[in-house]
Amino acid sequence: MRQNISGGSPYEPIIGFSRAVRVGKAVHVAGTGPVGAENEDAAGQTRRIFAIAEKALKEAGASFQDVVRTRMFLTHVEDWEAIGRVHGEFFSNIRPAATMVVVAQLLNPAWRIEIEFDAVLSCSE
Repeated sequence: MRQNISGGSPYEPIIGFSRAVRVGKAVHVAGTGPVGAENEDAAGQTRRIFAIAEKALKEAGASFQDVVRTRMFLTHVEDWEAIGRVHGEFFSNIRPAATMVVVAQLLNPAWRIEIEFDAVLSCSE
């Protein structure tokens, strides 16, 4: 069964996307930008993304413990270490497969980072 999880964005029905989608034991969190933290530095923006993703994962019945993959899209290569350190605050013990890519620009030019999360719920659920 499919569960679409809204993040409350007015653009979700226009563009046709969900903040997250759960199918069976798999949860996919869409590319998440630091909405509301545009004036923060790269680390602050990353922490905001984790807060948004945590809410979506929770609604899907998952947590960061279930995350198996992340994809990070940076607009400034020099931010890699600050972003990586925040990622490590959440995942130093979990250690999902992770990709970090530098891109020219994200949807909002003030965003320095956007992250996707994939999770697989434990078999004990």
